[in-house]
Amino acid sequence: MSDVLAAADGPGVVIYKTQRCPYCVAASRYLREVKGVEPIEIDLTRDMDARMALKEKTGSRTVPQIFISGQHIGGYDDLRALERQGGLDPLLADEA
Repeated sequence: MSDVLAAADGPGVVIYKTQRCPYCVAASRYLREVKGVEPIEIDLTRDMDARMALKEKTGSRTVPQIFISGQHIGGYDDLRALERQGGLDPLLADEA
């Protein structure tokens, strides 16, 4: 597994992103501006090995891929769905 992916298993909110991804920007902005959380952003734009490792880890080849306290949340739509279901705040509370 790529060393870059080690952050996914640790504490905090981690967003794996690429430079030209509007959903990556939206996820980071939502967490910062609405939830008051500063995510750790890991840019995989030029790291194809890490992108392949992320695909193996998550089963998804899209970005963003979001982890909270080592738990894979999914992408931006998954993050917002978790919020609508009332599950995001409890996960973020563990990070406070």
